[in-house]
Amino acid sequence: MTRRSSFLTTLAVVAACVASSCSRANDEAEINASVQHLVAAINAKDINGIMAYSSPDESLLVFDSSPPRQYVGATAYRKAWEGYLATLPGAVHGEVTDWKTETEGNLAYGHGFYRITGLDKDGKPFDLTCRVTDVYRKVKGKWLAVHEHLSFPVDSATGKA
Repeated sequence: MTRRSSFLTTLAVVAACVASSCSRANDEAEINASVQHLVAAINAKDINGIMAYSSPDESLLVFDSSPPRQYVGATAYRKAWEGYLATLPGAVHGEVTDWKTETEGNLAYGHGFYRITGLDKDGKPFDLTCRVTDVYRKVKGKWLAVHEHLSFPVDSATGKA
């Protein structure tokens, strides 16, 4: 191999690595932006905006923190969100903290904490924080959650969340 071809090969490898790194950073930024759109939709109680975050078909699988604990498909999950929002007749405030995202090809995952506050149907303050892990698939150029797992930290001494 000549010096010139060795240089060109090295240059091509470096360019590929930089492109891959840039692509991964862009994918992570897209997912993080979709998480912020989800939060905005929750704050607006916009069910269509909430559902736009996830796969729109029956491939969606959600392990929730409250009964029935598992939802299979977007139709079931939409119904769950509609019921949940109905228990919060006033304004709600959602936020996500400590969110981290990793991507690899057309799959990714993100994890962090969701917090939702507001007043419940009896006018009592409501403050819920849970852990969340989402798995994403890139479908037609858009990252969609295809699996979600929500849970509460539990105090092993008291058994309470």
